[in-house]
Amino acid sequence: MGFTWTIITLVIALGLTWRYLGSYMAAVFEGRVHFLGWAERPVYRLLGTGPEQEQNWKRYAGSMVIFSAVAMGVTYLLIRIQGSLPLNPQHFGAVGQALSFNTASSFMTNTNWQNYGGETTMSYFSQIGALTFEQLLSPVIGIAVAIAMVRGFSRRNSPTIGNFWVDMTRGLFYIVIPIAFVAGIIFVGQGAVQTLAGTASFHDSLNGVTQTIARGPIGFMEAIKQLGNNGGGFLNANSATTFENPTGLTNWLSIYLLLAIPFALTYTFGKMVGSIRHGAALLAAMVLIFSVWVGYTTIAEHQQNPAVAAAGVHSNVGNTEGKEVRFGDTTTALFGVASTNTSTGSADASYDSFTPIGGMGLLTGMMLGEVTPGGAGSGLYTILIYAIIAVFIGGLMIGRTPEYLGKKIQAKEVKLAGLGALVMPIAVLLLTAIAVSIHAGRVAPLNGGPHGFTEILYGFTSPGNNNGSAFGGLTGNATFYNVTQGIAFLIGRVGIMIPALALGGALAAKNVVPESLGTFRTDNGMFVGLTIGVIVIIGGLTFFPAVSLGPIVEQLSHGKFF
Repeated sequence: MGFTWTIITLVIALGLTWRYLGSYMAAVFEGRVHFLGWAERPVYRLLGTGPEQEQNWKRYAGSMVIFSAVAMGVTYLLIRIQGSLPLNPQHFGAVGQALSFNTASSFMTNTNWQNYGGETTMSYFSQIGALTFEQLLSPVIGIAVAIAMVRGFSRRNSPTIGNFWVDMTRGLFYIVIPIAFVAGIIFVGQGAVQTLAGTASFHDSLNGVTQTIARGPIGFMEAIKQLGNNGGGFLNANSATTFENPTGLTNWLSIYLLLAIPFALTYTFGKMVGSIRHGAALLAAMVLIFSVWVGYTTIAEHQQNPAVAAAGVHSNVGNTEGKEVRFGDTTTALFGVASTNTSTGSADASYDSFTPIGGMGLLTGMMLGEVTPGGAGSGLYTILIYAIIAVFIGGLMIGRTPEYLGKKIQAKEVKLAGLGALVMPIAVLLLTAIAVSIHAGRVAPLNGGPHGFTEILYGFTSPGNNNGSAFGGLTGNATFYNVTQGIAFLIGRVGIMIPALALGGALAAKNVVPESLGTFRTDNGMFVGLTIGVIVIIGGLTFFPAVSLGPIVEQLSHGKFF
């Protein structure tokens, strides 16, 4: 499928998904879908809760933190003792303490950064019982937090924002598991490997060489990897290998799954607050920024690699280094932008081999805060944080108290939104500064100069945004990076979720103010432009000095920018 048809079919499919999946998710979280009630009720009895037992934002946040901590602890334990567990045909031993901490926090926070090669480190039991299980849970946690925040806008004078355990159960049973199951069947049907057999060995008698082929239960992990914006692959080569991503159809399906839930949640938002126009405004902001990043990165990767050109080799097929020929440079750029802008991090190419300005497209897409469209749930609650800041600025422009969906945005809400918007940049830049200041941080990149700096910057931007993609030139499996990145995972996840829930609680307790002639409209083009401006300015001004020292300097060192 050519690049043009890929775009056309994705637009059609995602447009239908926005309307119908978005409406369905609203019905699920409003309690209007009950066909799996027989599965829900035993879970509620086990947890000692139910839909009628609602929580305020503090209890909701506490439940989220406790559940996440337990899930992280179980994952840590399982990979530490995997040598004593079944489904270990390669007889892998325990994973080291620092790497186990990094991996457990990575998968719990929906990051899926991997400082290891899956086929040489993790047993099948660890891949299924620990990592894939986390890949099912972590996106649902994000969706639950987003829905709780949305209830802050839809409710009036309410002390509660829902029940975390109910939202988790419904999101898992009605949304994530069914879609992932269908997608998994398609992946396996197209040739993705799905087996519990050990590695396969082939002996070349002519050359006297034996080749070992890694395999395992890959196909269904691939489905939830993409749908849940997880990104962690069974194999080290991720979606660049035919065992995970065998055909053009699975590559298209991967891109579709990356974008489906984050985009559809804007319709869910509009449906739940009673104004589809407000959901469409958020969608428009997401789509416009995403489209610009796709166009920019595609143009950058359609140019020849400057290092290859400097060697006197000329080509008109774009930058093919580190890419699968079967996908080409343009579709690979689309996949890369979709992956980095959705907090997924999966890869069908080597991102470290992108041109300096192409890699900058991936890097800056994350620096905007993963809102275009962001991850499952995280994209919605983060862009709502930016929208509140935009409303505040709009209110200052017209000289009246800002309002969003009839709720007054006052000092408390602005402070919480500011905290949610700034926690990620502060963490990323602080950890990057520490890394370039000490020996343990500087020895990890395989390259020197501006590209080496970019590898370090990417190595904290990705964890801080719960993305998980990497520039392969960074040797991350060292104690310093395992620990500092693990901290970045947690700050980038919980540090934004808690302000988002606090905002939901504060807004739910407010009454709706009637709209008047002076009310700043939040469902039109001006608001979309203002929101985009806030996103780009916060991301651009915060990270521009760091980006200037990395990919911009590297590109300009070749004598031109484009």
